[in-house]
Amino acid sequence: MSANRPGDSFSSNFGMVAAAIGSAIGLGNLWRFPYLVGQNGGAAFIIVYLIITLVISTPILLSEMVIGRRGGGSPRQSYIAVSGRKGWGVAGIIGMVTCFMIMSFYVVVGGWTIKYLVLSLQMAFARGAQIDSVGLFSGFVGSSFPPIAYAGLFIVLTLVIICLGVQKGIEATSKLMMPMLFVLIILIGIRSVTLPGAEAGLEYLFKPDFSSFTFSSLLAALGQSFFSLSLGACMLITYGAYTPRSSNLVRNAAVITVSDTFFAVLAGCAIMPAVFAFGINPSEGAGLVFVTLPQIFTQMPLGGLCSILFFVALFMAAISSSVSLFEVIAASLMDICKISRGKAAAITGVTLMITGCICSLSQGVLKNITVRGMSIFDQFDYLSSNFFMTLGGLLTVICVGWFVKKRDFMDEITASGHLRVSGALASVLFFIIKYVAPLVIVGTAISIIF
Repeated sequence: MSANRPGDSFSSNFGMVAAAIGSAIGLGNLWRFPYLVGQNGGAAFIIVYLIITLVISTPILLSEMVIGRRGGGSPRQSYIAVSGRKGWGVAGIIGMVTCFMIMSFYVVVGGWTIKYLVLSLQMAFARGAQIDSVGLFSGFVGSSFPPIAYAGLFIVLTLVIICLGVQKGIEATSKLMMPMLFVLIILIGIRSVTLPGAEAGLEYLFKPDFSSFTFSSLLAALGQSFFSLSLGACMLITYGAYTPRSSNLVRNAAVITVSDTFFAVLAGCAIMPAVFAFGINPSEGAGLVFVTLPQIFTQMPLGGLCSILFFVALFMAAISSSVSLFEVIAASLMDICKISRGKAAAITGVTLMITGCICSLSQGVLKNITVRGMSIFDQFDYLSSNFFMTLGGLLTVICVGWFVKKRDFMDEITASGHLRVSGALASVLFFIIKYVAPLVIVGTAISIIF
């Protein structure tokens, strides 16, 4: 089964890029990046992050697109096609498992975004509103049925987009949501930086402090780059199979990484100035979004409107990443089980509802069930981010660097000679993919373990 048939292809390069940017931009951009920047030397961290993203992450992202477009099928099929070896199909299955693990807890958080969007539309966070944001959040996530119901709604919304197909579902929603998402975060940022005392938040983000930048900061920058671009989960392999032959993969990889990084910086400018303007501790993680910011909105002029804009943006970021994760699983099931898109989507949705329920309940009635001191929810997060995505990224660069001939790599990035790509640039990219990226990934994994 070739995924690259007319009904399963993006209609335009813009559609592909918009969908890929949507897969990269997620909830982590809105809280994880700003927090890491401030804790690891401000502008010093940003500079190192940009270098890592440009030199290491972009070639890996390009590798995924090369495998996808040249293979033209599901991740399993594409790995087999480009490597010429059936054993490489395991790498595609690992990608499917990775996406499933991520989605198992991601749908729960997606449900939280819907809940808070509903609350914001009800003006629960308008200026002057009296709320116990800590009690509200802990009470909601610790309950049994409500968070499961919202997670179910999040799955259904994702399922609808997937069932509409590549062009009418994934591409159409990405073309609409991605420009809107950037506009929303810019509007929030404008309001945030104009608050009294916002300068401290900008200083937190952009003032270089090399004394705070350590080897751990370097690992954090590398990890965030991988995490933010969702490398190693086969999402760009899947989307690469739907990419038009005329698309410039090198340019697309650059646009995706620049857009994702730009959005992360914008998110920092939208959140941190407001946090500092109201004297809030920025080291809150997910709580920054669901506990701290609602409290800030109640103190902010136009807080009700700002809360609506923010949680609309948060939902869009969540659903766009969810769609790409879901698509990897569905495409893999269509290939392995030889079933239709509708059946694959339904099976994926039902299975995720079960694992999502378990992850949600692990925040409440099942919280005493732990593995190595972590809840089931945290265990899914830890294993997918620290093991499976790292393994997936390593397999990607090994496959392209050592099992794909350089002339085939050149054929793909030049669209069979129709596009001009500098020979020197191509050689550098291939060298990074073949030698540098595997060493960096293995070295990082060893550093984290030991």
